[in-house]
Amino acid sequence: MSAAPSRNAGTARLITAMLRPFWRMRRGMTLGAQGVVIDGEGRVLLVRHGYRPGWFFPGGGVEWGETLETALLRELEEEVGVRLAGPAPLHGVFANFSNFPRDHIAVFTVRHWTRQPEDYFQRGEIAEAGMFAPGELPALTDAGTRRRLAEIFDGVALSARW
Repeated sequence: MSAAPSRNAGTARLITAMLRPFWRMRRGMTLGAQGVVIDGEGRVLLVRHGYRPGWFFPGGGVEWGETLETALLRELEEEVGVRLAGPAPLHGVFANFSNFPRDHIAVFTVRHWTRQPEDYFQRGEIAEAGMFAPGELPALTDAGTRRRLAEIFDGVALSARW
């Protein structure tokens, strides 16, 4: 593999870090949409970003003029090539104040989906993507991601915080 992708990832991290304070000052609240993409074997799709450590559900910010559902559709396709093939019920909306004191994440369960081509896209910000059994998550899986999985798979009561 050439050095260009790592330079591009480094540039993207730098630009994101520089612009994040500006974006946050412009918004009273940030809102994201993430999908818990579950396959027929009960495994979940997680991604590792190039700009922060850990494993998370695919998803991202809701842009101006988008609904939560539209943002979910866009982010799943952009990040991992996943397209919905059925309804994706809202699991909940969670306050994620660890990164930003006004950040909220809407989490959807995605059980009916397809992907094209036969491999996940890893465009730009996604360094790695994979399917994992809930009991065999990568060591650096985000704590909020783990909580959502416990709610969905183990019947743990919903928490309002990420």
